[in-house]
Amino acid sequence: MKLASLNKRWIKLSGIGLLVIIVLALVFKDKLFSKPATNLMTATIVKGNVEDTVLASGTLKPIVLIAVGAQVSGRITALHVTLGQTVKKGTLLAEIDSVTQQNNLKTTQAALANTRAQLAEKQASLVLAQQTLDRQKVMIKKNAIAQADLDSAQAEVNTNIAQIDGLKAQIIEAQVAVDTANANLGYTKITAPKDGTVLAIVSQEGQTVNAAQSAPTIVVLGQLDTMTIRAEISEADVVRVKPGQQAYFTILGNQTQRFNASLESIEPAPTSITSDSSISTSTSSSSSSSTSTTAIYYNGIFHVDNTDRQLRTYMTAEIHIIIGSAKDVLTIPSAALGKKGQDGKYMVRVKDKKGNITRQPVEIGLNNKITAELKSGLNEGDEVVTGFSTPTTSDTTRNMNNRPPMRL
Repeated sequence: MKLASLNKRWIKLSGIGLLVIIVLALVFKDKLFSKPATNLMTATIVKGNVEDTVLASGTLKPIVLIAVGAQVSGRITALHVTLGQTVKKGTLLAEIDSVTQQNNLKTTQAALANTRAQLAEKQASLVLAQQTLDRQKVMIKKNAIAQADLDSAQAEVNTNIAQIDGLKAQIIEAQVAVDTANANLGYTKITAPKDGTVLAIVSQEGQTVNAAQSAPTIVVLGQLDTMTIRAEISEADVVRVKPGQQAYFTILGNQTQRFNASLESIEPAPTSITSDSSISTSTSSSSSSSTSTTAIYYNGIFHVDNTDRQLRTYMTAEIHIIIGSAKDVLTIPSAALGKKGQDGKYMVRVKDKKGNITRQPVEIGLNNKITAELKSGLNEGDEVVTGFSTPTTSDTTRNMNNRPPMRL
């Protein structure tokens, strides 16, 4: 009986002890297993510049870029320019073997001379035939000759006139052949069509070029004083830009220097229109539609001065087309802005010097999604909440390890 009584008493005391432990655990659970504290991320209202731009990329090219080619076939006998040389319009660039063209010119000139000689002969025959006809007309009045003789003389005159007209036409044809041969001879001397700089020498001296199907390029010329940029503007941004807007761009080799430019024009259709298979001149009773996931870009044209030759052909340019700008104004991070109200104002959370958080409506001007222009509602130096940060697990563990031991 005593043993049973002791067991019941032990069980009772054990239950009371367990209950005490549970109560203590509940009391001190926040201290033992505290949740990571949430820290506020804030920013200060300061003065600065806000700029809203459309970003595009493009390639620099000379405003005039010409592939100078050969219009006749043959071997290049001389090359008179070097890479990078500046040339004027009409400067002799290269020469092609002209023996064939010279022979053709001589042949056509001889044919022209021969036709002119035939014309002179027929003109003399016409004079003689006309004199004979005049005599026959006098004699027919005296009944000295038969009518057949007069008719024969008239026919001879008419024949000579017709042959002269034919020879005159042949002379025109022969003259055209001479002009063509003379032009082909001139084509053996390749000259610069405009002022420019030799950017590339495609064909070398001694090389044979064939102009039967297409004009082979000899040299490439470019006018480097002004460069042109064809900027690819996405279809999402092209509705925000228009000719006349100011822009600036940077190059990969010097991203700190800005080059100013102005948007001169926007091409009405993307370059992909040339590869559109739906464009056809033939008619069909059936039609089909298809969708494409290819991005669409429209070319914006910029011109920029390059008299210092700092910009080079085919450099990559990162262009910023300025939609709007505000200078020396109060600025606020866009991340601090809440929802826009019906009155057009945004709610922001403001932290005072005591750490209290209040809500304040503000009026916003230009906003590039990173920084916004603050027009009213706050003052310079005010602190706004931009977000929250939660300490990492290692930070929480470190704080728990540094906690002094709990005493019961």
